[in-house]
Amino acid sequence: MPNLKSLNPADGSTIRSWQTMDASTVDAILDSTSKAWADWRELGHEKRAPHFHRLAQLLRERKDTLGLLITQEMGKPVSQSIAECEKCGLVCDYFAEHAADLLADEQSDLDGRQALTSYRPLGLIYAIMPWNLPLWQVFRAAAPTMMAGNAMILKHAPNVLGCAEAIETLFRDAGFPQNLFRSLVIDIDLSPRVIEHDAIRGITLTGSGRAGQAVASQAGAALKKTVMELGGSDPYIVLEDADLDLAADACVASRMLGNGQICIAAKRLIVVKPILDAFTDRIIERMKTWEMSEPTLPDCKLGPLAREDLRDHHHDQVARSIQQGADCPLGGKVPDRKGWWYPATVLTSVRPGMIAFEEELFGPTAAIIEAADEEDAITLANTSRFGLGGGLFTRDVDRGLALARDCINVGSCAINGFVSSDPRIPFGGIGESGYGRELGAPGIREFVNIKTLVVS
Repeated sequence: MPNLKSLNPADGSTIRSWQTMDASTVDAILDSTSKAWADWRELGHEKRAPHFHRLAQLLRERKDTLGLLITQEMGKPVSQSIAECEKCGLVCDYFAEHAADLLADEQSDLDGRQALTSYRPLGLIYAIMPWNLPLWQVFRAAAPTMMAGNAMILKHAPNVLGCAEAIETLFRDAGFPQNLFRSLVIDIDLSPRVIEHDAIRGITLTGSGRAGQAVASQAGAALKKTVMELGGSDPYIVLEDADLDLAADACVASRMLGNGQICIAAKRLIVVKPILDAFTDRIIERMKTWEMSEPTLPDCKLGPLAREDLRDHHHDQVARSIQQGADCPLGGKVPDRKGWWYPATVLTSVRPGMIAFEEELFGPTAAIIEAADEEDAITLANTSRFGLGGGLFTRDVDRGLALARDCINVGSCAINGFVSSDPRIPFGGIGESGYGRELGAPGIREFVNIKTLVVS
């Protein structure tokens, strides 16, 4: 039986090895989760909610231990990992408090006949989750999905299997029915078997476009509902009347979260020509302060990338962009040290057709792009196969809202700030960034049977 390994990206050392499950073990887990769901689905929201409030409490109580585990397995600064645990508590509390209202029956009058729309659970939902936010990605899917009355089967990324085990322990310790939430230790070769299983009624995936295409194809063949949150190359437009210090602060903070490995980070900084030099100077000045250091230290700002192959791919993207004509006034070189480190990097003179413009840069690199004017900036922003998030900076907030609403083709857009997910509002993308929504009212209604009843 092959093994999977959790490796410490700060030095490449092995944290723990995991033996993968065979097909019979996977089938047994799915069967036991189906039995647990049969009882869970019959509970009202008021009886499900205390479990999630207890789960939120445990996340806060254990945030230091869980945060250290996150950092050891995927490398981001421990202060960000602890904040991630706290945010997971928020999403558990939010849906525990609001699921009943978000899923309340709705009545309609059909010319004397009474119609009722009801939201009923589907069954087992298969969650395929990434390593970059190893707790948040799971809980932002699990809280609404399970409060709606479903059960969940998790396949986590192989480099954060310690986090997967910790999440399953949290559900058990919070008093959830045994086997209602289970984590599978499997390679991708067994994933189609899970998708095709009769008990699986939906699949939610956060990951790469290639993974999304494969899973969506398998799910489509089995006629299973899917939600896809895939990559992004988020454009952040800086207009001539913007507060340049505010814009630079927000763009760098967004770009560098998670060591630059966040789908909704500010990746393409599109700046109108009159302020290009002034804004570029501010970006370089701020990026210089993001020095690499041991990620378990409380004052760390920039840790290593999560895996060696990811670091090497990111550096290759930077190097090829430079070969294509981009300038690199900061960073861009792999340091000579153990682990999978990469420095804060700035690319300028980036244009359409270059790797840094066309592909998602999943690392601590900011790409600065010149626009002739506002119209050109919007055209450049929309010149992308992605459509996850974006931002726009202007002192004219009404104008900014209108442009963001009507002209920028993304699922979420921030005005004078940066995009972040929040339990209270829907989150997701368009184009090759995926489809469907997580969080908010749309998120909790993704995996339910919207059942219509009519009384004559």
